[in-house]
Amino acid sequence: MKDILNLLCNKDPILKSVIETYGSPVVQLREQGFAAMVHIILEQQVSISSAKATYRKMQDHFGELIPSEMLSASNEEFRALGVSRQKTSYIKDMASRVESGTLDFASFPGKTVEDVTSELLAIKGVGMWTVEVYLMFCLQSPDIIPFGDIAIRKAIQELYGIRDVDEMSELAQNWAPHRTLASYILWHHYLAKRNRL
Repeated sequence: MKDILNLLCNKDPILKSVIETYGSPVVQLREQGFAAMVHIILEQQVSISSAKATYRKMQDHFGELIPSEMLSASNEEFRALGVSRQKTSYIKDMASRVESGTLDFASFPGKTVEDVTSELLAIKGVGMWTVEVYLMFCLQSPDIIPFGDIAIRKAIQELYGIRDVDEMSELAQNWAPHRTLASYILWHHYLAKRNRL
């Protein structure tokens, strides 16, 4: 990682200044699979701490989060654990895809980013942000930047004065093929500036 950090810093003095100010970013590594994707779905449009609390409640209640358990649980059970009606339907749709064999998380490491993306987008309620978080955190894909993430956009606005997403995308071309690590630096700036590390 250090070599890639140095490469990005040499390419982009603004990213270098973030690291000089706040230190190196923490790179997240999550387990792959169904339960990890449940966690990411819970993180949609809520705080990370709130999603983590709900995920822990689910673990306490169900034990291991497996598709068959999700399908047999009632909507009321999910509601009692703090899972919204919408997210319950997303999790159940994903579980039914795994059970039917149309979705196989174990096959993802051998597939292209494009193939994984199209399979995950087929799940009800899953958009690009959810897919990109799975690619970054679980599969460690090296060249992802989630423009659907408000903290990424805010960080680019603050550091580069850019508000237009197309211009952000153009800027991010400079960081290819290491846009994932650049994303971690941007998140690091956003959180450190707000004392939320």
